[in-house]
Amino acid sequence: MLLSALLPGLAFAQVAEPVDLDVVARIRHEAFHRSQVAANLKELTETIGPRLTNSPAYVRSSAWAREKLSGYGLSNVHDEVYDEAFGRGWEFRSSRVEMIAPRELPIHALPKAWTPGTDGPVEGEVVRATFKTIEDIEGQRGKLRGKIVLLDEARARTPSDRPDFRRYTEAELGELQTFPTPQDADPAAEEKRLDEYRKRQALVRALNTFFAEEGVLAVLSISSWDNGVVRVMGGGGRKAGEPVGVPELVLASTHYNQLVRAVERGQAPRLRVDVDARFTSDADLPATNTFAELRGSSKANETVIIGAHLDSWHTGTGAADNGAGVVVMMEAMRILKAIDARPRRTIRIALWGGEEQGLHGSSGYVARHLADWPVPTDPEQAALPRAFQRGTGPLQRRAAYDRFSTYFNFDNGTGRIRGIYAQENHAAVPVFRAWLAPFADLGATIVTTRNTGSTDHIAFDRVGLPGFQFVQDPADYFTHVHHTQLDTFDHVVPDDLKQAAAIIASFAYHAAMRDERLPRKPFVDRDE
Repeated sequence: MLLSALLPGLAFAQVAEPVDLDVVARIRHEAFHRSQVAANLKELTETIGPRLTNSPAYVRSSAWAREKLSGYGLSNVHDEVYDEAFGRGWEFRSSRVEMIAPRELPIHALPKAWTPGTDGPVEGEVVRATFKTIEDIEGQRGKLRGKIVLLDEARARTPSDRPDFRRYTEAELGELQTFPTPQDADPAAEEKRLDEYRKRQALVRALNTFFAEEGVLAVLSISSWDNGVVRVMGGGGRKAGEPVGVPELVLASTHYNQLVRAVERGQAPRLRVDVDARFTSDADLPATNTFAELRGSSKANETVIIGAHLDSWHTGTGAADNGAGVVVMMEAMRILKAIDARPRRTIRIALWGGEEQGLHGSSGYVARHLADWPVPTDPEQAALPRAFQRGTGPLQRRAAYDRFSTYFNFDNGTGRIRGIYAQENHAAVPVFRAWLAPFADLGATIVTTRNTGSTDHIAFDRVGLPGFQFVQDPADYFTHVHHTQLDTFDHVVPDDLKQAAAIIASFAYHAAMRDERLPRKPFVDRDE
């Protein structure tokens, strides 16, 4: 017998999540008829350019964002320091690498961030050396002065069997709505991962010192992607006092492989290398996030936050990763202000710094304003990015923890929104389905209970607060763009960003208007 038959009059039907279709209609009209996403993205990526955290361009980009957000009529527009000594500023202007023997060939190569330049062109013989452990260093001592060192083996090209640019199919979206049973946590595996990370960092520091002491001219690595795509991140030493090593570049795989084969044939290839890169400060600089608000009314002391990371790597222009997210979130705030939205809760935009180095900006904000574990007493733990630390003692909740409603993130390239990851927050699923319904004609239809990681919503999720990333079409994010020199405006689809801005403006508005804050999933403090 149904429980409702035993208890007549008790309503068991779930109350429908209210959706203000009048506001949705106004949001859509503003988003699709007066969009500023393309113009803003061009300004951010082609006038300001790439935005490595603490670089001069990053400082310019935060000033640009503040001016735009103030111009939209938002309040409390400001920068806030999340790390008083994040690291030194760094920038590069050009890199030129040429093979000059046994024949002439221009080499496609780009420097790693926080590595020194050459201070003019240098020439040297190319050799191969392997350094898998610190013990390998001694076997090369005294052999590499004046040399240019290849660190990797050649790699055979693997032809791709997938299109360069793609949208999710209906079958793939259906599969995303299934939930794979999680594997049991393996503390030993986690400790092994951290141990490998520590060993890798120790090896990098030892090699930086060794290469500089030995008088190595430059070191070269192979791009992890083929077909002329150069995927580059950081090296050297970001922090003042760390060994920075020597000029370090990543080469297109086709050129790198040629050099390895020339060395193996005994042809003694020679290169000319000229890298114009420099540190812009001697001391560590404070690093900042940028904020603005649409002030709430009856629940103004409660917050809904939408965010994206403002920083990027340095070889493209940071258009997809994550200029796209930045202009989408700015556009969502502009739309809400333009339609004269009057949210009950305060809606805050956050443009994070330091995401590419380990979610530093968002984690710093959460730790300062919402919750954090006590600072680790283990020096090795303290050296990890905050998002990966294991603190000492139970979670310490700040006063704003209970006034926080939700955080929405956008950081998977240009791809249009197809739905949202619920992060195993089952109580939020029917809420999100209701909010997505007015956007089904734009291809946004699914709510998946799965988790997704690797970006700023994790800073909130890890302390038990609702933080979400949207499901986005893959586009060419992981075939051409991610952390490569091809991360430029030409690899962004403005119509995708218009759609995303409309959906996020609507999600933020409806989260700010609910009688209750967004539901929270069960949370077990890892130290209790």
